[in-house]
Amino acid sequence: MRIAVTSQNYRTVTGHAGRARRFIVFEANGQEPPREVERLDLDNNMAIHGYDHRTAHPLDSMNVLITGGAGAGFIQHLAARGVLVVATEESDPGMAVEAFIAGRVKPASESCNHDHGDPDDNGHAHGSNQGHTCNCHG
Repeated sequence: MRIAVTSQNYRTVTGHAGRARRFIVFEANGQEPPREVERLDLDNNMAIHGYDHRTAHPLDSMNVLITGGAGAGFIQHLAARGVLVVATEESDPGMAVEAFIAGRVKPASESCNHDHGDPDDNGHAHGSNQGHTCNCHG
């Protein structure tokens, strides 16, 4: 299983997944501890937010993407590509991967239980959660 973690600084799990361009990629087989195998540093035009979703993307080869936060549009775009998006509060990328494998984190769509209001044309919601933070914003 290939697992990408959003990490703009390659040290911590970061949010705003739709605008992220740096990812740490782990391989996990369930038999051994997950191991880092690659770091992606994508060009500005390769962030999912604003990307032409009709063309191939480096994240297409991932099974899971772990992030500190992701919006509904990002989650939908990656789901259409076969990638499960998972939100975490863990700051250490390796620990976040281990927690996912152990079943201690939930898919981003399950990690938020408050109303975001209606999304605008870009998939961003501006509803009743103003001033409230959660794992599901990207």
